[in-house]
Amino acid sequence: MSQDMRARIAAVSPSSPLSGGEVVYDAAGHTQLDGTLAAAASGRLFSSEARDADAAPRVIPIAAAPADGLGCHAGRAQMQAAAEAAGQGELLDRLRADYPNERGPHDQPQSMCPAFGSLRVGLRMRRTATVLSGSACCVYGLTFTSHFYGARRSVGYVPFNSETLVTGKLFEDIREAVFKLADPAKVDAVVVINLCVPTASGVPLRLLPKELNGVRIIGIDVPGFGVPTHAEAKDVLAGAMLKVARGEAEAGPVAAPRGRDANLRGRPSITLLGEMFPADPIGIGMMLEPLDLAAGPVVPTREWRELYAALDCAAVAAIHPFYTASLREFDAAGRSIVGSAPVGHDGTADWLDAIGRATGVAQARVDALKNRLLPGIRGALDKTPIKGRITLSGYEGSELLVARLLVDSGADLRYVGTACPRTPWSEADRQWLAAHGVRVQFRASLEDDLAAVDEFAPDLAIGTTPVVQHAKQRAIPALYFTNLISARPLMGPAGAGSLALVINAALAGKARFDAMRSFFAGVGERATAGVWHDRGAVPADRPEFRSFYRRQLEKQAKKRKAEEMV
Repeated sequence: MSQDMRARIAAVSPSSPLSGGEVVYDAAGHTQLDGTLAAAASGRLFSSEARDADAAPRVIPIAAAPADGLGCHAGRAQMQAAAEAAGQGELLDRLRADYPNERGPHDQPQSMCPAFGSLRVGLRMRRTATVLSGSACCVYGLTFTSHFYGARRSVGYVPFNSETLVTGKLFEDIREAVFKLADPAKVDAVVVINLCVPTASGVPLRLLPKELNGVRIIGIDVPGFGVPTHAEAKDVLAGAMLKVARGEAEAGPVAAPRGRDANLRGRPSITLLGEMFPADPIGIGMMLEPLDLAAGPVVPTREWRELYAALDCAAVAAIHPFYTASLREFDAAGRSIVGSAPVGHDGTADWLDAIGRATGVAQARVDALKNRLLPGIRGALDKTPIKGRITLSGYEGSELLVARLLVDSGADLRYVGTACPRTPWSEADRQWLAAHGVRVQFRASLEDDLAAVDEFAPDLAIGTTPVVQHAKQRAIPALYFTNLISARPLMGPAGAGSLALVINAALAGKARFDAMRSFFAGVGERATAGVWHDRGAVPADRPEFRSFYRRQLEKQAKKRKAEEMV
């Protein structure tokens, strides 16, 4: 190694990422980074340096992605083509079958990175280490979002550069990280998640060992060009874990979850598929008890042992019907699957009938339970009716269930949009809503949701942040679905009337919106926003200028693309 190289390595701050310590960005920002320096600082030499260790350092230039959308910001078709060329055809075929969609976040960036769903599932499980492999900007965003939503543990990260990616060194670094994390005294499983660039480059997580020192190693790919929503990404990891747990259970006895016998008391259980408000599983368990059934684990689970209990059930309730990979594992285990959920009067009646058929409970016992529960549910719905025209949209997968509860409560619901796909397990809800005059839009885009607000001019719009903003700009009261609607009990007697208070309060706010709109009338919007005392000085909107410069930018992008191909 040359004296110059030794001097450069010695100049690296002890707290910089190259020396193995914690990253301190003030110091790291002044560090000169290139492939040779990083390799030498870590004690490794790439093949080119091995041939001539005293050669001049080789710098790998990392250019920003051009405006025409290449690199990790490329479109769905480009990323899929790269993944196909890298030998990921089988993976892409599976993702297309499980999560069909013509548009993904790369072409329709209207929600958070889908990998957040898988990351959240891993971070919420006890004794599970979760590692991300992807571009640094993506990992930063996912880590920030995870801690914003209350993650209480670290997110692992295996960094890479152009050279480690194309030479296969990234996979070796991931493998090394897995070996370091696989401590049976601390974890039951290590989850490694490939983001877009490693997936498109063919980083083969399938070649990781399946088990180390009794610790399960689970590698999954969750690319934005293959998994449309973060809700479906939860299914990617949940399904992968169920597959491993099913294999272990089929191979021999497995450990029982803590307190399972006390909860079940010898009764068959119903596994609940899909994240839901914490009180809902308790309410479902109370409804099942007269049928000598019990509410089983909620999948995604909170610890590994619960996966065994989830598989050891009498039937599976697909509360969220888009968990395709998970349902495939339950089907392989020979379990019956029931769609929809006990929401409202009709939904509870239909669901109890379906559970009775799936578990062999006599219809007379089911009818007796319905006679006991349904009058109280109807009374609660009638006591706090919802009167008003509503549009509803979201991306979590429970939108159709909330829609049923709103209609049962008397609301004039015109539209429900969900970013999730239509599946056999959502068909009963779709048919019921259609029979009540509700337009149901699967794989709804932001444009679909905004168009529904404009078309129906509702008294209340429930949806995502941009939908809420769009409605309020039109003096229409609006509620954010995730925080104000889905974070409430929906099932059975507890769910009846649970939405009425917040919905009716929002409907009553229409007068306040009208007053504010009247007060701020004339201040302008977009190009004319502001208070203009001199009417002659009000800027004129010139859309032709924007159109001209947009065409210029498109021509420049095409020219750069043509030059790159020469």
